[in-house]
Amino acid sequence: MARSVELGVDTFGDVTFDQDGHPLSQGEVLRNLVQQGVLADKVGLDFIGVGEHHRADFAVSAPEVVLAAIAGQTERIHLGSAVTVLSSDDPVRVYQRFATLDGLSGGRAEVILGRGSFTESFPLFGLPLERYEELFEEKLELFVELIKQGPVSWNGTVRSGLNEQHVYPHTESGTLRTWVGVGGSPESVVRTARHGLPLMLAIIGGSPVRFAPYVDLYHRALAQYGQPLQPVGIHSPGHIAETDEQAKDELWPHYAVMQQRIGRERGWPPMTREQFEESAGPDGALYVGSPETVAQKIAAAVRALQASRFDLKYSNGTLPHAALMSSIELYGTAVAPRVRELLETSK
Repeated sequence: MARSVELGVDTFGDVTFDQDGHPLSQGEVLRNLVQQGVLADKVGLDFIGVGEHHRADFAVSAPEVVLAAIAGQTERIHLGSAVTVLSSDDPVRVYQRFATLDGLSGGRAEVILGRGSFTESFPLFGLPLERYEELFEEKLELFVELIKQGPVSWNGTVRSGLNEQHVYPHTESGTLRTWVGVGGSPESVVRTARHGLPLMLAIIGGSPVRFAPYVDLYHRALAQYGQPLQPVGIHSPGHIAETDEQAKDELWPHYAVMQQRIGRERGWPPMTREQFEESAGPDGALYVGSPETVAQKIAAAVRALQASRFDLKYSNGTLPHAALMSSIELYGTAVAPRVRELLETSK
């Protein structure tokens, strides 16, 4: 059967609990994450994305190092970030790290660039939050020049300029697959189209269908800027178990802890079980349930948004490693083939 859509997984390296409810060390979380990546490759998934954070509840601050460890134990799965906070990093170093990963993995590296919904990296690296937009805009412009792999000439205000500078290593394919992660800002969608880059929609709340106007805007903007058609991807959280009730009951207490922790920082009211159930329903952003339930929901979102990639954020708060491994296995062995079957029959 034709692989009509790429199906991947994403994780932020959430600090998980053991079976007795005690938090693991960040080192244990990192080692478990490598096991999760190896399993994702074994069950035939197309991509694993590892997000960058700089806080106690997420173990990954250097995704490329984790991805390199996974690369050494896998054969076919593509490896990328979810996302790399380009605003608070140096574009040249980001390019070099992922180009190195690409060489080590035999051409399997990707990068998803974003502004970041968490801001801890800005004070950590001495960058002013008031330049949030400017930092990303200029650094993205430079990154687009870097992936062309020719001599780079660039000037801006956020770092020193480059004059016919060669940057190494070069990738064997001649470029580095680069997505831009967008959370729902029309300006970000248009910026992505202007640079001719693939669009990754981070849909973590509400109905996926409400993002259809952004996809339409993206396609119109690509045409207006004279750019070729580019892929659209979806990143959303979820959890898979044998039954709908098992999946929801396993996920809810751990997802609630995460929502409450982040909500306290951002002024959100605590999430109720009823709100969780609604989000896990047919029109919500949580892909939680049995393989059939999750497959039907993924296929519907892919159709609605004309997407060619769906990445399931399988790590959610303190959900234990064993549950994450089971979810990945079901995703690869049961959900992925069913999604492709549903999409094939709907053509």
